[in-house]
Parts: sequence; C-alpha cells; structure tokens
Amino acid sequence: MTPLQELRHSAAHMMATAVTRLFPDAKLDIGPPTDSGFYYDFDLDHKFTADDLKKIEGEMRKVVKENQPFKRMEVTREYAKNYFAEKNQSYKIERLADIPDDEAVTFYQNGEFIDLCAGTHVRYTKQVKAFKLLSIAGAYYRGDEKNKQLQRIYGTAFPKKDELENYLNQLEEAKKRDHRKLGKDLQLFHIDEAVGAGLVLWTPNGAIIRQELQNFISEELQKQGYQQVFTPHIGKLGLYRTSGHFPYYKESQFHPVIETGELDKLATEGCSCSELTNRLESGEVDGYLLKPMNCPMHIKIFDSQPHSYRDMPVRLAEFGTVYRWEQSGELSGMTRVRGFTQDDAHLFCTEDQLSGEIEGCLDLVKTVLTTLGISEYRVRIGLRDPDSSKYTGDSVLWDKAEAALRNAVQTLNVDYKEEPGEAAFYGPKIDFVVKDVIGREWQLGTVQVDYNLPERFDLTYIGADNKPHRPVMIHRAPFGSMERFCGVLIEHFGGNFPTWLAPEQVRVLTITDKQNEFAQTVLTELKNQNIRATADLHSDKFGAKIRRAEINKIPHMIVVGAKEAEAGMVNIRSRVNKEIEGSYTLEVAIGFIKDEIKNRKL
Repeated sequence: MTPLQELRHSAAHMMATAVTRLFPDAKLDIGPPTDSGFYYDFDLDHKFTADDLKKIEGEMRKVVKENQPFKRMEVTREYAKNYFAEKNQSYKIERLADIPDDEAVTFYQNGEFIDLCAGTHVRYTKQVKAFKLLSIAGAYYRGDEKNKQLQRIYGTAFPKKDELENYLNQLEEAKKRDHRKLGKDLQLFHIDEAVGAGLVLWTPNGAIIRQELQNFISEELQKQGYQQVFTPHIGKLGLYRTSGHFPYYKESQFHPVIETGELDKLATEGCSCSELTNRLESGEVDGYLLKPMNCPMHIKIFDSQPHSYRDMPVRLAEFGTVYRWEQSGELSGMTRVRGFTQDDAHLFCTEDQLSGEIEGCLDLVKTVLTTLGISEYRVRIGLRDPDSSKYTGDSVLWDKAEAALRNAVQTLNVDYKEEPGEAAFYGPKIDFVVKDVIGREWQLGTVQVDYNLPERFDLTYIGADNKPHRPVMIHRAPFGSMERFCGVLIEHFGGNFPTWLAPEQVRVLTITDKQNEFAQTVLTELKNQNIRATADLHSDKFGAKIRRAEINKIPHMIVVGAKEAEAGMVNIRSRVNKEIEGSYTLEVAIGFIKDEIKNRKL
C-alpha cells in the first residue's frame, strides 16, 4: 500500500473500533481504503444517523489520543475461526474462507480491536489526525443484491488538516454541481421508478443539450467521410455468440428474451432454470438479446455487400442505444445507467490505413474536448494481461494492435500511461480520462483497435491482387455515453452552459407591463432567427425577473424598458460575455448572440 492508503486503512480500523465501543452488537464485514477515503460495512439492527456519525468521530478522536499501536499477528485458521465464532462475527468467518490455503492468516490489533486483515497500517493511531466521516449508505454483502443489505459508513483521511479542508471544500462544490440536483432544478432529465431504475428520460431541456452535441459531432463526422446507420435495439443471441459478448459478458447483460413458442416447448419438457441457462450458452436454445454493443450489427452492415480495397476505409456511425445490467447499488443519475446511447462508430480499413485512421479518431476526441473547454485529461493505453484468459485471438494480432496504438498516441503530444489488463476482450484501447473542475476523473472518449472481430465474423475485402483480405476494425466513441457525458458536462459547467448548448439562450425581460408589446416583437424576431428564447412578462418587480433568469442560468438577458421601447433598442445583460453588454439595435444584438452560437464560443 501507499502511505496514503495505509493512513486511510488505519482510519477504517479506528472507525470500526469506535463503532464496536458504541454499538457492541455490530457485526463487521470489511473496511478497505479507497481512492478518495475509506469505508466499513456493518450489520446492525440500529440504523445509523448523522448524529451517530458525530458520536463515532468523537470516539475515534479518543482512539487517536490513546495512541494505540497497530500490531500484526499471524494466526492459524483454526484459531481465527474460533476467535470470530466466540465474538459472533460470522462475516469474518466467511471472509476467512476467501484466503488461499498457501497464504498466511493475519490479524491486526489496535487497542482492544482485533481484525482479520492483510495490512498494512501506520504504526500508531496518533498518526491519523485529519479525518472526517462523510455519509451512510446501504451496501449488499459481497455486492450481491440477493444478499443482506449492510450499512456502509464512508469517511476520508489525509496526512494534513489543510489537505482535508481542501477536499471537504471540493465536496461542497461537488454538491452544488451535482448533476442529479441540477438536472432536477433545470429540468434536464428524469428517472422514474415506474419506467425503471437506470433508464433516463430526457426532458425537453435536456433533449436540446443532447441534440446540440449530436449536431456538433455529426458535422465533424460529415467532414471525415462517415456514413450514418441505424440498427435495432434487439438482436439474436447467435450474433452475440459469434462476437463473444454472449455469454462472456452475461453478468452485465439483461436476460435473453425467448420466443413464446420455444418457452412453451421447454416448459412441457420440464426444463429447469439452470438447464435453460446451459442450453442458452451452448446454443441449443436460441433467443434475442437487448443489444449490449453496437459493433456486431455494424459488422453485419459492412458484410452485407462486397468491398474492394478502393472502398476502404468504410466508416459507419450511429447514435446507438445499448443496454447493460448494472447492480442497483451502482446506479447513479446519468453517469451509471442501464440504458445509454453511444456516439458509436466502427471503421473498417486496410492495415496500411490503420495508423492514419487511428490518428483521425484521436483528433476527433481532441476536437470534442477542446470545443467544450475540457483541457485537463490524461491518456491511457489499455493493454491485455498476458496471464489472463479474458482475451481472445492470436497474440501476434494483439501485438500488432498494441503497437499501432502506441505509435498513434505519440502524435497527441501528451503524457500517457500503459495499463495492462484494461483492454477490451477483443483488442487494446486508448481512453481519455477527463478531470473535472473539482478534480474527479471520468473515462469518456475511447478508441479501440480490433483484429479479432473481423476474424470471428470472417470479414473480407478484395485487395489490389484480386484476392480476399481481412480488414482491421476500429471502435471509437468521442463522447462515450451521451448520458454519462451530459452528466459530467452538467457538473463541468455547473449548469451554466455556453450559449450554443443552453436550452434557453435568451430571456426577454420587461421593466414594466407597458413594454410587453415591444417585448413580444423582440421575442418573435429572436425565434425567427432560430434563437431559443422566452419572455418574462409577469407583473413582478424587475429584480425578481433578473433573479429568476439567474436561477435558471440563462446566458443572455435582453432588457426592454421605456427608453428602449421608444427608441426601438434593446439592452443586453450577459452571463457568458460581459464585452457585449450595453444598448444596441435588435439586429446588432441578435448578431452578437448568433456569432456565439455559430462559433460555439464558451
């Protein structure tokens, strides 16, 4: 472990120490460090409250003052089992069974608290001073929703108090920017249990943002010679058996759909659920699958007609909706969902074209990030792990694909990191990991090189030698998921979208009711110029109208008072561009706003 991980791991044990002092009946599961802090899972009839967190923190500070040493003890399995049986800690006994036979069983003790733990820890509890308990959540035992739900307490710890304070300030800023809150306040999207958890309903305001992003990327695709396609939301299982997605990714997919007649036949045969699963996996029983990926269908479009080397590359693009089964505890607003739309494309090219096509895909991702003002990101190359059985295909082809990505990423002139084990099962990939304005990281755009699926589907094109050759396939998605990307974008801008993305670009405000007629004339002209605008003609005070527009995060306010109405002028108040504030003719004011929209200014 790193020193920071040791610190947080030790804080987790100290929290468990405090909990067992205050709630002796608590059963304990695990308490690991995380990238942002630590947690511990408890089974307790009492439901933890915010007041309990304060009490637990207070008890932890006593543990700090006691300056307890962390002591490592190696014990026999029998001793460990008897110890936890005596303490009525059944979860620890089950976790004991996870330790391989050839590994030592170790306890760590601080004060009266003893835990099953591989370590490591700081030397004394006094070293853990800057910590904070943050929240309480439910967590299924072993992450399986079929198991009992435990109570998880999250916390964080840092070496220094100022680091902790900076992090807590970040969390406060994150709360203000939380896309779930802003999405509700600005009426961008809705998730309804009657529809289904993890299934996003794009409301009119959110649909505008999504459509503008799609328009933007579609313009770029047209420049690069992509062809748009549409594919169904469901496909035969056999298609995904060939690709390898079924049953390889079956835990992340919705259950297959079986035809009614086939189900009736299986019922008369007395087919059990487990037998049905085996038959589905073996192919004895066919069915349909909500598509988890778009690539097999794009492959079938490519394969639907013969291709010559003169036709290559073939670039097929689709805003394709796919479906993945996420555990309910992992769902989060728009960033972790069960149905999402990818700005997906699959390129079929010759080996000679591969390098240039990868570079074109990388340039597209950079264009997206630059246009949206996202400048902090890192690049990682996800490679296969040679010791893993996860990956399919010839190792020679894998080496070619990985070399192609290494060469291409060097054209970006950015630092990158290679991460073995992060490749897709069919090929290596380049991921763009974006850091948002409060320091969190999100994996968004991706480019993948694939020699394997063309092989599995026996794809060919006719070369200059008049013989069949195997194309190379590139998978790429600059946004990744439209849902996740928009969720991140809401937080990136804090809901203050630039004019070209804003659902409402201009609001016309009147000083008094006497200007309502002129305001309607202004509004009509704005709409005629394809500017998304409304007018606030309420009889409220002008200050209330200003405040409403600010709360709704409108980029531009066009104010009309008695002087403006008499002179046929308007006054611009702008959130996004202070340089254009002032009084102008309506024609000039519209010109300023249309320039921002056309050039997608931030």
